[in-house]
Parts: sequence; C-alpha cells; structure tokens
Amino acid sequence: MKERQLSLLMDLYELTMANGYFLDGNADDKAVFDVFYRKNPDNGGFAIFAGLEQVISYIENLHFTVEDVDYLRSLGLYDEFFLQYLTDYHFTGHIDAMLEGTIVYPNEPLLTVTAPLIDAQLIETALLAFINHQSLIATKARRIVKAAEGRAVSDFGARRAHNADAAIYGARAAYIGGVSSTATVLAGKQFGIPVSGTMAHSWVMYYKSEKEAFKKFAELYPDNAVLLVDTYNVLDSGVPHAIQVAKEVLEPMGKRLAGVRLDSGDLAYLSQQVRQALDKAGLTDCKIVASNSLDEYTITSLLHQGGCIDMFGVGERLITAKSDPVFGGVYKLAAVEHEGLCQPRIKISETVEKITNPGKKRVYRIYNQEGYAIADLLTLASETVPALLDNYQYIDPQKPWKHRVFTGCVARELQVPVWHDGKRVQKERSLDEIAEFVQGQLDHEVWPEEQRFDNPHVHYLDMSPAYYQMKMELLSHIDRD
Repeated sequence: MKERQLSLLMDLYELTMANGYFLDGNADDKAVFDVFYRKNPDNGGFAIFAGLEQVISYIENLHFTVEDVDYLRSLGLYDEFFLQYLTDYHFTGHIDAMLEGTIVYPNEPLLTVTAPLIDAQLIETALLAFINHQSLIATKARRIVKAAEGRAVSDFGARRAHNADAAIYGARAAYIGGVSSTATVLAGKQFGIPVSGTMAHSWVMYYKSEKEAFKKFAELYPDNAVLLVDTYNVLDSGVPHAIQVAKEVLEPMGKRLAGVRLDSGDLAYLSQQVRQALDKAGLTDCKIVASNSLDEYTITSLLHQGGCIDMFGVGERLITAKSDPVFGGVYKLAAVEHEGLCQPRIKISETVEKITNPGKKRVYRIYNQEGYAIADLLTLASETVPALLDNYQYIDPQKPWKHRVFTGCVARELQVPVWHDGKRVQKERSLDEIAEFVQGQLDHEVWPEEQRFDNPHVHYLDMSPAYYQMKMELLSHIDRD
C-alpha cells in the first residue's frame, strides 16, 4: 500500500488565506494561535488532552509533493509563485503545548502556535482533527473506567468506529484514558497496547453443538479460554456446557476456565445467576465478562444492581463517544507580531462564552498545600509567576469585584516547548507513561468533586490583574470603534 501523504489534510480556506498573505506581502508577519475548547464533554468536570504525538508527527512530515502542487494548480485558485513556494515548504514556527495526558479545562490554551502567518494558517485543520478526536475518546474512556470501579475495561469498538483511523487512534486515546486493553490488533502492534478477545457467536454456531464448540476452543486455547455463553440460552445451556468443558477438558490438562462472556440479555440478573452456578461448580476463579452497548451509565447501573461482572468490553459508545460525540476544540488567533510588536487580538460574540482570551499568554496550575489543583491562572506572556505563592492577587473573571489572593500555594506552568527551531524539542513519551500521568493527576491532584458525573465542581480559570486589564481594555477599544 502506498504511504499516505497527509499534508493536504486542511480546509481549502487555509490555502486561500495563505495564498492571500503571500501575495499581500504579509507572509513573514508572525501570528499566535491557541487551541482550546469551550465545554467539557457530557457536562463533566474536566477533559484529557490527547493527540499531541500525532500533531508532532504531522509537523515533522509536513511537505508538499509534486503531485500535491499539481493538484492545487488544477484548481485554478492560486498564484504560480505561491505554488512554487509550496514546493520547498517546511514548517518554521514554534509550538508550545501542555503535556499529553494533562487534565484540562475549558477556555485555556492546550497548545499554542507562534509562526509566520502562512505556517500558522496551514496546520489548523490537522491540529484540530488530531486533538479533538483523541481528547474526546480519552475523556469518554476515563468516565467509563471510573464507572467500572477498578474492574478491567477493554476497548471493543473498532467495528463500530467511524473509520479505520478512528478505530486505531481511538484505541490509543482510550488507553490514555485508562482502558486496560484493546481488541484492535493493529492498535496493539502500532502502540504497544495489550490486546484481548474471546470468541464470536459464529464460532459457536458453526459447530453442531454448543458443547462441541466450547470443547474445541478450550483444546486450542487452554491457557486463556473465555467462552461466549449467550448464543442459545445462557442459563439452560451456555453456562452448563461451559462448566462441563471446564471439568472434562481443562481440569484434566491442569488448566482452569478463564472466563465466560455475556453479550445480551439482562446483564445484572444473568451475571448473578452465572456467578452462583460457577461458584457451586468450584469455578470461583472464573471471571465474568460483559459486553453489549455499555457506557458509564449502564455500567454504573449494573453494579448498583449487584451485577457480578469482573470485566467490561465497551464498544460503540466508547469509540464514538456516542452521548456527546464532538469535543469542540477550536483554533483562534490570539496575537499578531508586526514590526517587533506583539499585538493582542480578540474575537467577540453576542454569545459571551465565545469571546476569546486574547494575547500571548502563560497558563499555570495552582495547587494548595495538600497538592490539589484549586484553579488555573492565565497571565501575560511577559509575567513570571513564582513557584511559591504568598498573598498573590488574582482576578476571578466571573466576579472581578471580589478581592482574591492565593496564599500558601504552588504554581506550575502547564505549557512546555514542543517544536522549536525546526525540530522536536520534547522527548517522546511512551503510551504507558502518558496513561500513568493521567492516573496520577486523578489520584492526587484533581478534586473528587470534579470527577463525579452529575453536577461536578467547576474548576476555576482565573487571571492575573495585568492580563485581565489587557482583556478589558481590548474589549473597551473594540466597543468604541
């Protein structure tokens, strides 16, 4: 298969604007763009930033082939000098970003691009595609893993994903979010994710009897036999046949039945009955796996009903984030550097939530003495916030009239250099490192009240007085103009 060239993963208007900047002589002016989102999926308390590694890979390989330029020429839209410029194009800007796996909140910059106008404009769609998709799936996966209350969750979603890339990179994001394995073999190979799987109903249906199907499977895979017991009747045939095979086939080999899987019916009731039957047969170590259109709400309900389930296989509602399938990340101009001056830019709207946070900025996470994150803080890029805060004044933009101070707190800047001077400057981290980073934040830094599904605590996004004043002055001047 010919390797895909993804450099044209962009909207037409990005090329149109780039061509315009080129012809207008503005190509060398620098711009600052922020990637941020406005609302947590599923009305949750936070999101998980994911997809950064694919952003870096895209930037590393960003170039236009002869075929690409010929195609653009065929559109009849672009100046020939601009097309020639693209033949030798490479990204020359800087990218700073939060670490992949950072717990994030609305309206703060997850990633910031500082680059010539053309460079900054051309990468918009690709950045949003990678970040929006994986951040959405990682966040959904974390909700499902939380609902499972320590039980293993496996990604079963590939066949219901929107396409192959959604399956593969969705599996990657789900692992960042906390799932323990994936059924998608290519994702396992590509990212080192543990793979897991059982059997299909077709295996059971192929053989003349259910018992024969179980017997063949156990003989072939004695070390990890998980039998699908709902093809015909769970309690009348499936579980009795599984127990017989455990006794007649596996135990004489010195092996144990690893598990049984339920994929239909009343999972709470059936799992209770199956557990009783397995325990009565001495198979107390046999695990019960459940699948069938599960998500965080159905899993919570099953467990509250006393469901005896040891592992969940979650498919379509995870890989498509079915309950809230759009992350909503955007890429907005924050500042323009012209003749040595950095001039902030702001987008205003009749919808207050869509007014952007302007200018080149820093974002800090503020921790209390117990190590919990109590807020995030936006400052001007020229400001430096001390690591230890004592009587540090800040502005709550929702209640700017109140006197607010951080005392006895610790500040940590969230963005780090990712791509500077034409090369990657952040060391690649393994997927396990990223997943452990997520878990560590949720265990030790994020308030439990922010992690609940219903009416979570709202994480504060505060501003330094200088930053708040800059934003208000910008809004005031725009209003007068």
